[in-house]
Amino acid sequence: MVTSPVGYIPVEPASSSEDKDGAGDSLRSTTARRRTNSGGGPAKRSAALCRSQSFSREIGHAASETYLITRLAFTLLRYLGVGRRWITRLLALGLYAMLLMPGFLQVLYKYFTSSQIRRSIVYGDQPRNRLDLYLPKNIDSPKPVIVFVTGGAWIIGYKGWGSLLGFQLAERDIIVTCIDYRNFPQGTISDMVDDVSRGISFVCDNIAKFGGDPNRVYLMGQSAGAHISSCALLNQAIKESKGESVSWSTSQINAYFGLSGGYNLTNLVDHFDRRGLYRSIFLSIMEGDESLPQFSPEILVEDPNAKNAIPLLPHFVLFHGTEDFSIPPDSSISFVDALKRVGARAELILYHGKTHTDLFIQDALRGGKEELFDCIVEYLHAGDAEALANDATAPPRKRLCPEPLVKLAGLVSPF
Repeated sequence: MVTSPVGYIPVEPASSSEDKDGAGDSLRSTTARRRTNSGGGPAKRSAALCRSQSFSREIGHAASETYLITRLAFTLLRYLGVGRRWITRLLALGLYAMLLMPGFLQVLYKYFTSSQIRRSIVYGDQPRNRLDLYLPKNIDSPKPVIVFVTGGAWIIGYKGWGSLLGFQLAERDIIVTCIDYRNFPQGTISDMVDDVSRGISFVCDNIAKFGGDPNRVYLMGQSAGAHISSCALLNQAIKESKGESVSWSTSQINAYFGLSGGYNLTNLVDHFDRRGLYRSIFLSIMEGDESLPQFSPEILVEDPNAKNAIPLLPHFVLFHGTEDFSIPPDSSISFVDALKRVGARAELILYHGKTHTDLFIQDALRGGKEELFDCIVEYLHAGDAEALANDATAPPRKRLCPEPLVKLAGLVSPF
């Protein structure tokens, strides 16, 4: 059953070299596929060879990432030590994933076999500077674009976590780019923000080549990804307000969507510590206690030194579940209040009874109609009568996981 928001608060304003190679490879692959459609035997053999080479590259990339993740996992264990709370949550996470495995396997299969996805496009020269691109089946006109930053407690974030969202929005003629970024201990928060900013710049510069509309680009983040992406957006606005050189502009972002995010780190340190993300490791991620205000968007927007950046910000739309215990809904409520005080455009939508993962995972696996999904689609298609008409007649999304398993997963969820 679809749950209606219990709060809807409108706030009106007061009176490297690999970058090019990665994009080039994707474009060359697209061109090769077009030639194959009209060619004969040699073209088919050439296409098969290209697919084989592409698959080999992906296997090699997967192997190197597996090695990297394994090595970083042991480094992370040295930071964490042996703690009952985080071990308990790790076990709960494993059970949670097992219960939802029927749905995850379907998404994983589609991720590796679908022709609608361009995987691991290189956007920068740092480790994990790659993004996935989810394309609609038919690109007969420029499509709106969502730049999505996944969550993962700043530790286990991965672009693949956005595949469910990417495929479902692509079915509604929306292009989705999922940006990967360095996690801790491979990088700290400033590295994550830099990576995301670099990814946004790449999308703004190149999305037209893939059928995207550069005039309809939207930024979205979930959980830690909402925090990182909002930091990248605010930092960019502050740089622009000071006349500094920038690689992309906040004017290129039509709106910002924040899902279950944390925007004032000084209020969350103790909360995270009680939930197993211990103070010592959290402060290591955030580069020390003294850096927390610098990476707290709620504090940044009220800094007098940032007042000239506020008019440059796009419309903020924040979503949060009232039963979110990983990041309390007060985080979004407080951030919207802060945006209101400085005259920024923002609105808040709260969902009664929803947890940290309900809106992003469980509800998406249930299929059917879901209010958060419909809200985003309607926002991106506003003003496009044809797209809105297609949305009205679109079939319900496919259920990917049996309801009993979804409910059990919600009960054991560590989030």
